[in-house]
Amino acid sequence: MEQFRTDEIPISSDEVERRLREEVARGEISQERVKRFYDRIRTSIHEFTERRGNVVGKTAEFLLIVPDMFILLWRLTTDRRVSGKHKVLLGSAVAYFILPFDLIPEAIVGPIGYLDDLVFAAYVLNKVLTDTDPAVLREHWSGKGDVLDTIQRVLNAADSLVETKVAGRLKKMLKKSDDR
Repeated sequence: MEQFRTDEIPISSDEVERRLREEVARGEISQERVKRFYDRIRTSIHEFTERRGNVVGKTAEFLLIVPDMFILLWRLTTDRRVSGKHKVLLGSAVAYFILPFDLIPEAIVGPIGYLDDLVFAAYVLNKVLTDTDPAVLREHWSGKGDVLDTIQRVLNAADSLVETKVAGRLKKMLKKSDDR
């Protein structure tokens, strides 16, 4: 499986986290913006995988999960069965997808840049599962297969999808928000 590597990460995880908190606090993520983003991300990934074919190899399998993971995060932010603490985490993950700053920015590397978003989403969803009934996630899942299996597959592949250093920064961001 291909791994996105970068010698220089354009923005620190602390800066990403700070900007995410500010954007989430302002409440600038509307249902309409989510729908537009979902459509745009699905189209861009589909076109990329069609154009690149086998060039992206196994990575394409994970890229195709990205839109479904994104919409799952959004749906869970509006579900009353999810705790307020986890809704903040989910909102941060939605913002991480939508907002232009990122550890691996899509604007620079194209759809491959969604891999860090996917890994962060899997970390967040795994955390949400600590006190949310898995049936809630299954109810909101529109992807193929079982959502729990999908989350586990992404977690197992995290270090091969993105550089280990990036995966570590994503875990650190999640841990920091957990400590608050």
